[in-house]
Amino acid sequence: MNWLTGGGEPAQKFLLMFLAIALFILIVGLILFLVDRPQNPKKWFLALGFLGLPVLGLGFGLVYPAIETIRNSFLNRDATKFVGLDNYVTAFTTPEFLVVLRNTAIWVLVVPIVATFIGLVYAVVVDRSRFEKFAKALIFLPMAISMVGASIIWGFVYAFRPVQGNIQQIGLLNQVLVWLGIPPQQFLINQPWNTFFLIVILIWIQTGFAMTLLSAAIKAIPDDIVEAARLDGLYGIGMFRYITVPSIRPTLVVVLTTIAITTLKVFDIVRTTTGGQFGTSVVANEFYRQSFVTLNTGLGAALAVLLFVLVIPIIWYNVRQLRLAEEVR
Repeated sequence: MNWLTGGGEPAQKFLLMFLAIALFILIVGLILFLVDRPQNPKKWFLALGFLGLPVLGLGFGLVYPAIETIRNSFLNRDATKFVGLDNYVTAFTTPEFLVVLRNTAIWVLVVPIVATFIGLVYAVVVDRSRFEKFAKALIFLPMAISMVGASIIWGFVYAFRPVQGNIQQIGLLNQVLVWLGIPPQQFLINQPWNTFFLIVILIWIQTGFAMTLLSAAIKAIPDDIVEAARLDGLYGIGMFRYITVPSIRPTLVVVLTTIAITTLKVFDIVRTTTGGQFGTSVVANEFYRQSFVTLNTGLGAALAVLLFVLVIPIIWYNVRQLRLAEEVR
């Protein structure tokens, strides 16, 4: 089998890929053949045939790694000795990790609220205007950019060069400051404001998502409710406060919780811009650093479990609100 696995030649890798695809097709074909063979197959047999393989894949790809991660969180850095809750104590007591937890909390509080607020205001302002499609396309475009790409773009916006001779700033924001007579700033280094400058990147990306969903919800408000409110003398801010916001509350909850979950998992932006240095690290980045850079398996697993635990209440609240909305309907 050395001719298949050794050497790393492109032809060998393609051959392995085709063998894997052929094996998958063979297994799926065998399942379909066995399911279709009986004249009157039982329902449980059909369910087992069509769902068995996906469930097995989920178990192998999600459940087993989750259990293994929880187990490793109680072991030492080499996963060879049981240390109990020591890794969790380290995560909640060490000053370095307290900064990480503080940054994560700031991200989760600021990004969903600001992105949702901007998206909501923007959706209301451009709703039914003549340039609505163009305006929405502009705000939605960042959603098409990966977080790494957006981080590189904003890295150029925040770029800093020391003031020496005739050296010009290549960073857009620092060049504007120079034009205003203000010395250029190291936006990604100066603490604690550098965290907020990184937060701007995710807000820029997620505002388009919030605007799209909230705009659709606003358009779904029945016209008779709007007309009745206008007959009662509601316009402008009053219409927005008493009619628009209550009518789209379920969508607001979905947008807020979805962005919050995305924020908890933020890794690309921090890793691409600062690498977690200068007091900007978050739980997702620290989990990666401890697991794959410092090779502290136990502490990395504990941070991954902590991230999972933080996501659970948000998902539970989201599901609960959706169920309540369905009951009202």
